[in-house]
Amino acid sequence: MVRQTEEILVTAYVSIPLQITLLGTGTSQGIPVIGCKCPVCTSTDKRDKRLRTSAFIQIGQVGIVIDIGPDFRSQMLTNHFDDVHAILVTHEHNDHVSGLDDIRPINFLHQRDIPVYTGSRTLAELERRFYYAFDPAYQYPGKPKVHGISIDQLDTFMVKDVPITPIRIDHGGLDIFGFRIGNLGYITDAKTIPASSMKQLLGLEILVLNALRFETHESHLNMKGAIALCEKLKPNHCVITHISHDMGLHADVNKFLPPNIRLGYDGLSLIIA
Repeated sequence: MVRQTEEILVTAYVSIPLQITLLGTGTSQGIPVIGCKCPVCTSTDKRDKRLRTSAFIQIGQVGIVIDIGPDFRSQMLTNHFDDVHAILVTHEHNDHVSGLDDIRPINFLHQRDIPVYTGSRTLAELERRFYYAFDPAYQYPGKPKVHGISIDQLDTFMVKDVPITPIRIDHGGLDIFGFRIGNLGYITDAKTIPASSMKQLLGLEILVLNALRFETHESHLNMKGAIALCEKLKPNHCVITHISHDMGLHADVNKFLPPNIRLGYDGLSLIIA
């Protein structure tokens, strides 16, 4: 029987539980891929249906979105989330940012602007692509209400009373960010992780980490690379995200993974309590 929700109960850095819900665990094409008839794309297992990679973190009353791709609207509706205090963006590729306009109903509902934390290069691209949202001279009552904050020079930043550490990651020659929140680490689209960033990822209870497929890829970790990273970082639990249909069926792949590493799936909730 497929379980739609899983809970991993571990020790947190605060007394308030931290819950991360994987809104999407797929790559830029999602699964099923348009026109593909492979076993994964035609699977009836709900865990093999993957929207574009994103996550929602809840700590007390604070809601944080990591990446806001083209499936953001349906992801929020499906998981019954409607309050966002900050958006963390790993990088500017379309599958991680193109849903930014859909933040508008949350602006209207809670009557507040929402900060977008990301690197300066990514922020410049967002300001170009969504100029109407970031330009104060563009006056239109229905536009997204956001403002950008560069994290390039920040060791830690605060969302309400939640400290967040940006982690520098290499995405095949592109400098991007992962994030650490307490004993949770979130890394997607990594090809390699610099030594200085590895130190920032020690002592994790849960690491969410990308692995595209079993074969090598020029800009993403494959499963072998992800397992090797976990062996170095030694998180108590590792959950794989940003998965392509080339990885294989969810149920089959999990049989061959180390006991502390599992494929994530859309809607999976992990609780650090």
